[in-house]
Amino acid sequence: MTDQQPPLNVPIEADRRDSRWGAAAVCLTLAAITFAVFGQTLRFDFVEVDDNEYVYENPMVSHGLSLRGIIWAFTHFHSYNWHPLTWISHMLDCQLYGLHPAGHHLTNVLLHTATVILLFLVLRQMTGALWRCAFVAAVFAIHPLRVESVAWVAERKDVLSALFFVLTIGAYVRYVRGPWSPARYGLVVFLFALGLLSKPMLVTLPLVLLLLDYWPLRRVDSALRLVVEKLPLLALSAASCVATLLAQTDAIQSTRMFSPAVRFVTAVLACKDYLVQMVYPAGLAVFYPFPRHGLSGKEALVSGVVLAVISLLAWLGRRTRPWLLMGWVWYLVMLVPVTGIVQVGTQAHADRYTYLPQIGVYLALTWLAADWAAKWRVNRVALGALMAGVVAAFMVCAWKQAGFWRNSEILWNHALACTTDNHVALFHLGNVFRSEGRTEEAIADYQKSLDINPFNPEVHNNLGTILFKKGDTNEAIAHMQTAVQLKPRNALLVYNLGVALQQVGRVDEAIACYRKTLSIDPENAAARHNLGKAFLQEQKAAEPGVH
Repeated sequence: MTDQQPPLNVPIEADRRDSRWGAAAVCLTLAAITFAVFGQTLRFDFVEVDDNEYVYENPMVSHGLSLRGIIWAFTHFHSYNWHPLTWISHMLDCQLYGLHPAGHHLTNVLLHTATVILLFLVLRQMTGALWRCAFVAAVFAIHPLRVESVAWVAERKDVLSALFFVLTIGAYVRYVRGPWSPARYGLVVFLFALGLLSKPMLVTLPLVLLLLDYWPLRRVDSALRLVVEKLPLLALSAASCVATLLAQTDAIQSTRMFSPAVRFVTAVLACKDYLVQMVYPAGLAVFYPFPRHGLSGKEALVSGVVLAVISLLAWLGRRTRPWLLMGWVWYLVMLVPVTGIVQVGTQAHADRYTYLPQIGVYLALTWLAADWAAKWRVNRVALGALMAGVVAAFMVCAWKQAGFWRNSEILWNHALACTTDNHVALFHLGNVFRSEGRTEEAIADYQKSLDINPFNPEVHNNLGTILFKKGDTNEAIAHMQTAVQLKPRNALLVYNLGVALQQVGRVDEAIACYRKTLSIDPENAAARHNLGKAFLQEQKAAEPGVH
């Protein structure tokens, strides 16, 4: 028995109480609850993780919008990424607000709010189900897992790309429900390209569109035609993947550190962890380290079985409950770029990675709940009260979670409270203390970080720098040399070692460091200046009678 195929231009599963006034009320409510949770971020500072590289210590961004800056955004890899539209949005913020964090936070909140409202409207356009779409959008808006993407200025790429993600889906729905038009299809391609220029996480969007063809658009008459239709979008995805791999070359972890088996286990555990956090969002942190003593094979096996069972149930219910398969595969497909198969950085998983993937799960669970409610004839008032209670509970949790992003010290102390052996949190907390002149506290946290992970070059560099200022020159230089050994192609680490060597009179070694710095970064003016001073210092030392 096959599903009955309704005409494409007729909404399916339309709620009888649907109305324009109802939709307008939902949009206003979505905006209100989003600002109720995230409006507090307008009082928050920048945080000591990536905000410096993305905004206030990045001269190409902090000087505001300019032609030179736009060219730089398109022609340079920075912070292991190529997302020119995101850089331009940060430049525009600096042009409008300077380096006052309130304006930068406001932009994030506005982008997230716009995405929430558009998500509701696009889902309603596809399904005609007012209250189910409203609930999906509401949970997406204020779930505690959204906090990292919205409250973190450097995650502008998340909220900006999400806006183009939803706009692309909206344009696609308009394209498939109207007469074929190159302009309509061109708009889909254009919006998708803008999304990729914001964050390459959107590379799986063509596959999401294929899932939407299955349900709710029900365009399953010719699979080959649907795939061919997506080829221009897939070509853009491929180009974005190449650009991303080039940008992240130095950040991609080797198979020696993360074997294929470890990567697979990491992916399985991450998919499970995100589901657990979706239902029980406790202990959320800005950084989750890998367990110090390795991943649990038993836990991975159990998690894999659970994921396999869910997949099987979704497949078996594909005819009577197509939204289950669509939503579940949406979740898995969109997580592929960030599950750790290609491990970038040292995090086990991250809240921000759930930003768009979990929409699929929200859809599947909401439609399943509505189906059960109809089957068991649950009172609509009781069902509405339950939905409101879920949203209210998530709002309280998200409001509290957002408060941890008030400043860097609170953020990293919270991460230490939620995780164990978090060497990255200790490192960043040490940076906070160092910037505030709390030298002894900074040294203590750097040393604790190295006790957990002695192979972090940035910790060695910062500890060496602060020890050098204290006068512990031998220990300081030893740490700086270790940093360079761990990351020999980092111009900053090599330069800092050169400065330290020059100041203690080891001029020949300093000259070698400056030359290496310039071979890595030919435009490093400080290294060129210090190299000249070192040559003069060496020349004076070589003159007769100079000791």
